[in-house]
Amino acid sequence: MKRTAIFSLTLLAFAALIGGFGYFHFVAKPELIRQALSSAAPPPVTITAEPARLERWERRLPAIGTLRAVQGVDVATQVDGIVRAIRFRSGEEVASGTVLVELDDSVEQADLKSAMAELRKTTLEFERQRELLARGNTPRANYDTAQAQRDTASASIERIRAVIAKKAIRAPFDGRLGITRIDLGQYLPVGATIVTLQRLDPIHTDFWMPEQSFAVLRVGQPVEVAVDAYPGEAFAGAVQSLDAKVSPETRTFLVRAEIANPDRRLLPGMFANVSVVIGAPREVVTLPRTAVTYSLYGDSVFVVQAPEGAPARAEGAAPPEEGIVERRFVRLGEVRGDRVAVASGVKPGETAVTSGQVKLEDKARVRVDNAAELRAPTPRPVE
Repeated sequence: MKRTAIFSLTLLAFAALIGGFGYFHFVAKPELIRQALSSAAPPPVTITAEPARLERWERRLPAIGTLRAVQGVDVATQVDGIVRAIRFRSGEEVASGTVLVELDDSVEQADLKSAMAELRKTTLEFERQRELLARGNTPRANYDTAQAQRDTASASIERIRAVIAKKAIRAPFDGRLGITRIDLGQYLPVGATIVTLQRLDPIHTDFWMPEQSFAVLRVGQPVEVAVDAYPGEAFAGAVQSLDAKVSPETRTFLVRAEIANPDRRLLPGMFANVSVVIGAPREVVTLPRTAVTYSLYGDSVFVVQAPEGAPARAEGAAPPEEGIVERRFVRLGEVRGDRVAVASGVKPGETAVTSGQVKLEDKARVRVDNAAELRAPTPRPVE
């Protein structure tokens, strides 16, 4: 009996020990871990950051335009015929009046000889009738008929000569020719295009502006044009004219600027990024465009603040290695290249997060590591 009681007490103690171990392992220990994790501060988020800069920007109006030749035509035929001679090379510069193409005019030349013979005949008849009329030996009607026949023959010669002149197709103005679209011996109907001719210096750029800009645009204002063919390069010009009406469909109006193009690098049809200078330079606070988070509720920027108790940073000093971010809503201004003007919300010298914002919230701890900054790939060279 005594041995049975001891065994029961031992079994009960062992069961209590197993139960206590299980409670600690499956209940108390997870709770302790949860409390420790919830009370521990999260590690700082790695970001890149850059101080806001104070720059002097001219006030500009951006627009998208298209380059157009001051004079540009598709040279075409006014009469039909067979191409007898091509007097130009594709891409060359020509002067006004230069013969570009000659069409076969052998039929017209024969018609001209026949018409000249007819003119001589009718002229002799007219002179004979005039002498007879002076002596009173012929009625006035015969004289008038002879005069009309002579004038008709003369007009026929002028018409044939005009047709022959049109068989020699000339450049209507100075400019650069495009690529020929005809071949020797080819039959050309009336209106067939032979080659394009463009006057390239100067060159125009046409662009549309919203009607709100009409009050600040003036003829003669400086213009800068950038094209994809020459990245990083700007071509200077000036506003030449403003359209006389606003489109009722788009509420925009057409503006034309003139660009000097002495080396003929700009060509009609090129896509142009246009910037019209409408004011004197002024100081603006700028940030990289990647620093701005755009949303329907407003544009915002995360500003890195030094931790509490940290010494004040001198103006122009490097961004702090660690800090706390503050989310600020900002009012943006003009965008120029990869930078954007900030009208309010950020002061010069304040450090703004430029990448890593997706992992941030207000008052989050951050660590600045600009070595991890993403950079645009180097453009591939044009072969």
